[in-house]
Amino acid sequence: MRPSGRSPDMMREIAMIPNFNAHAEGSCLVKFGHTHVLVTASVEEKLPPWMRGKGEGWVTAEYGMLPRATHTRGSREAAKGKQSGRTQEIQRLIGRSLRAVTDLKALGERQITLDCDVLQADGGTRTAAISGAWVALRLALDAIHKASPFEIDPLANQVAAVSCGIYEGTPVLDLDYDEDSVAHTDGNFVLTSTGALVEIQATAEGAVFDEEALLRLLRLSRIGTDAIFAKQREATGR
Repeated sequence: MRPSGRSPDMMREIAMIPNFNAHAEGSCLVKFGHTHVLVTASVEEKLPPWMRGKGEGWVTAEYGMLPRATHTRGSREAAKGKQSGRTQEIQRLIGRSLRAVTDLKALGERQITLDCDVLQADGGTRTAAISGAWVALRLALDAIHKASPFEIDPLANQVAAVSCGIYEGTPVLDLDYDEDSVAHTDGNFVLTSTGALVEIQATAEGAVFDEEALLRLLRLSRIGTDAIFAKQREATGR
């Protein structure tokens, strides 16, 4: 029995509230159970120096956690003067995931930054951030298109992410903190709506796992991302 009472293939309740921020070109408050992440998409009609003159745009991400997103207060990384290795790894993952489904040439010479701020954490913050970031990016691109239509939609496919792991010997979907903290295997799966794999991060935390276990986790991740894709379409009206 999982601590939450969920079956092995059951997601936590998913909610995606679009246009949560009144100022950003696109935004989404995404909730995976008690994990809540606010994602905003900001459009700039300029590029980093190393991207200029290539005839294409750029999508990048930043990630952070509020001090009381967890059970005890954590110091703001800005106060420390540097980001942790975990923060840098997660925001790079978010950026890679969104660029995997974005046609940067169709985007044109502009940059979109996705700011992912964890308001409350209960496991799966990076996967919730990726899933909500797609909604924020979609809404931002729709805003651009309304003012200056794209010849080709830069975002033809969806991308979503979900955690899977082995809890007390059983592969389970969408781990919360109680499971994630003691899971023998912990993995994050990033998939597109066409069924393609963007990235898999899977680690044996307490016991090694075999190929069959990995395939079972992958099958669970497809169940989870299908549910997320449906919520993304609902949030964006597509």
